[in-house]
Amino acid sequence: MTSTQATGPFEVKLNPEPLSDIAGKTGLGRLSLDKKFQGDLEAVSQGEMLSFRSSVQGSAGYVAMETVTGTLHGRHGSFVLQHSATMTQGVPEQSITVVPDSGTGELAGLSGRLLITIEEGQHAYRFDYTLP
Repeated sequence: MTSTQATGPFEVKLNPEPLSDIAGKTGLGRLSLDKKFQGDLEAVSQGEMLSFRSSVQGSAGYVAMETVTGTLHGRHGSFVLQHSATMTQGVPEQSITVVPDSGTGELAGLSGRLLITIEEGQHAYRFDYTLP
């Protein structure tokens, strides 16, 4: 397998969604994700996020799942990303990985990690991945 890197900007729309009755009084938040990737990954994605913001400024966490559909360096298909991220008083730590065996079409067998950066309000990604 060859390791490759994809980069580019993306736009994201987050929409608040209702929590279940059980989670309603926990302080959690639920959001739907709607993204458009550009650059080496020309794709759209939809997903769900659960989040929590601490009473301490700059501390929070989220988990999310999103299905990405489009073209990665000219190969068409879809795959699922699993997110787990925290921010400790402004210091971020993130783990965003391709769910094993979630790739379809020409992206079957895809594995990798994605890193999100935000500078001056603009979102970008770096996706280090391998394909068979």
